[in-house]
Amino acid sequence: MKTISQHWQRTKKTALSLFASGAMMLTTPVVSANTQYVDPFIGTGGDGHTFPGAVVPFGMMQLSPDTDSVFRGIDPQPEIYKRCAGYHYDDTTIVGFSHTHFSGTGHSDLGDLLMMPITGEVKLDAGTAKNPDLGYRSRFNHENESARAGYYQVLLEDYKINAELTATTRVGMHKYTFKEHDKGSVLLDLTHGIYNFKNKVIWSDVRVINDRTILAYRATNGWANNRQMYFAIEFSKPFKDIELINLDNSRYRCNGCLSEGSGKKPSTIVNYKIPEAAGKALKVVADFDNLKGNPLLVKVGISAVSKSNALENLNSEIPHWDFDKVVKQADDVWHKSLDKFEIDGSLSQKRQFFTSVYHALQAPSVYQDVNGQYRGVDGEIHQAKDHTHYTLFSLWDTYRALHPLLTYVAPEKVSDMIASMLDHYQQSYDKMLPIWSFHGHETWTMIGYHAVSVIADAYLKGIRDFDVALAKEAILATANHPHYDAIPEYKHYGYVPLNVLPESTSITLEYAYDDYAIGQFLTALGDNELAAEYYERATYYQNVFDPSVKFMRGRMKDGSWNPDFDPQEAKYMGAFTEGNSYQYSFYVPQDVHGLINLKGGDKAFIARLNELFETELAYEKIKEHEDIAGLIGQYAHGNEPSHHIAYLYNYAGEPWRTQARIRQIMDTLSSDKPDGLAGNDDVGQMSAWYIFSAMGFYPVAPGDLSYALGAPQLPKITLKLANKKQFTVLAKNLSADNKFVSQVSLNGKPLNRSYITHDDIISGGTLEFTMSAKPNKTFGNALSSRPPSLSNPKNPNTLH
Repeated sequence: MKTISQHWQRTKKTALSLFASGAMMLTTPVVSANTQYVDPFIGTGGDGHTFPGAVVPFGMMQLSPDTDSVFRGIDPQPEIYKRCAGYHYDDTTIVGFSHTHFSGTGHSDLGDLLMMPITGEVKLDAGTAKNPDLGYRSRFNHENESARAGYYQVLLEDYKINAELTATTRVGMHKYTFKEHDKGSVLLDLTHGIYNFKNKVIWSDVRVINDRTILAYRATNGWANNRQMYFAIEFSKPFKDIELINLDNSRYRCNGCLSEGSGKKPSTIVNYKIPEAAGKALKVVADFDNLKGNPLLVKVGISAVSKSNALENLNSEIPHWDFDKVVKQADDVWHKSLDKFEIDGSLSQKRQFFTSVYHALQAPSVYQDVNGQYRGVDGEIHQAKDHTHYTLFSLWDTYRALHPLLTYVAPEKVSDMIASMLDHYQQSYDKMLPIWSFHGHETWTMIGYHAVSVIADAYLKGIRDFDVALAKEAILATANHPHYDAIPEYKHYGYVPLNVLPESTSITLEYAYDDYAIGQFLTALGDNELAAEYYERATYYQNVFDPSVKFMRGRMKDGSWNPDFDPQEAKYMGAFTEGNSYQYSFYVPQDVHGLINLKGGDKAFIARLNELFETELAYEKIKEHEDIAGLIGQYAHGNEPSHHIAYLYNYAGEPWRTQARIRQIMDTLSSDKPDGLAGNDDVGQMSAWYIFSAMGFYPVAPGDLSYALGAPQLPKITLKLANKKQFTVLAKNLSADNKFVSQVSLNGKPLNRSYITHDDIISGGTLEFTMSAKPNKTFGNALSSRPPSLSNPKNPNTLH
């Protein structure tokens, strides 16, 4: 496979050639700011599950091509898991452009309102990837495809139509240039959905309000049930004819029934009525003429509240027809966001780094209309007054690094995100903080109650523009909920028994970390008595550690150990969540020193870490889990429970081993190619890991205000902070051979500890690493030099 860099240069050259020949029209030139390094195709291959389409930071609108992400009954798509984002780089046909997508998730939904420009006969089915001529899909080639931050373009080969996309927060804009045909159509498919074998349209309707404007609605059952979305669609020129098709029972063709621009009753039509249709299988075909040389533009506003709100969003955010202006606006807002960093490095490193920032700043996403209304988790319409309401909380993934990253690069949004979590708590029937929620729905996917980590970490860092008393109430209610995932048993036994709930060992371990975060939050509030209760719960990890094998292990109500134990095996309905005991036996981020003691001390701990990285993991042991990817021995970089493990050598006094492992992971499991992610980006978590690790440190336990040191992977990275200060990381003598750290200084003074703190970062300054080909085996060796944790009383930097 050619590298994505070669792909990008080839695409640029091809695009200029096509422009000269009149095959397509380019809009704005490639920019020279940090946005030039963003390549939205990174992660669209392999199992990255990202999409290449148009989106702005934290945008509700994600306008992107769908290749073959749906199950249609006649042609089941193999490896549909790879197409969670609707697009996969290996595909060669496009079924159209839909307006909502997840980035990097391991499961999917969305794909709302598919739109496809067509010439010639209009087919109502998409056809198949093997035989696209059966339907409306079109072949495409990466030679005639390009993307950058806020913009996407592709030549639909079967129709000779160049399609371009851009977006604002709530509105998507299409530009279709017809090269060879004067007549054409636009198909709107309200039946389309990503993972369509699970998605079902409950109801939909379409209403044509004039000869340029359509309003539509649909509700679907998918990952989220009864998820509602409204659309306002406006064309830049009047359609000649329009056909509303209910595949269940009827077709209605307008045939010129609308007078141009008015939507009122033409004098020649006796029995005029505004075209409308309702049902579970609606499609719309709008016909146009005078297209050759006259691009057709389409604006689509979305809302979860109403059609009128969708139209208001459209008119407020794009009140004009200047496509290039919207592209420039999207580029400007991305430039502002990406400008939080300045880096030195190779072209490939810059592309990986800034594309990681691009992916990390897509979610959580805005989920309210311009008038402040949004649909809550209770299904009711609410008015956001003192904050912007956000959605898409993939917390099992993102509490680890993405949310800590946002406290530095988007702190002004973090309080609103927490306020949105508190909205969820107040509106939910179960009175819980979100677990894995999107579009006003709780999916109950994954484990733990990691919203508490996000809230605690932000509060401890001084981000407090939310109702703190309500946050305390919500945290305590969630952590003691009588019906959620065996919390009563967890409190009673000190662990979740395997014969009460599958995945019990993972659940116990993740509850224990969350309880530590709660303890830190309560300590900061001055409630030391209650904090002590949660610090005690934070030690419950000890109750699922089997000293006879020195692994975490499933345990029954009677205290006996699960007899069906293989530390390498990961299976559904077992003791672990998307992982095995090798990986989860290192998931005690809040008390690594306590874990070291359980495993027999520093040397035994390091030996077990080395064993993790060096013991081959057989496929048959993990074949039930598609998510376990990016393997180095038993280490699975493509899955979140492994993300902190390489940094644990610091806690045992051998940071040089962490330095070597981080370089190994960076060199073997990431690149600037389409398959450059080792697994799902998971709504920016993988990207956030990359950003922190490239800077040379990582938040092993968000909420303890420390960052374990690794080794920087670029010569210079500067983080521009919201307080107008800058934190710069320098790596002197960095090279392919010089992967080890010989010494570290902070603001010109020697740093002997193998961690830095939040205060070190937020105060600004320079962290300088001197790199070497040989490890410094004395650096960070003393107990007082190691990162803090619950059982390290010699380190004063923990709150408890």
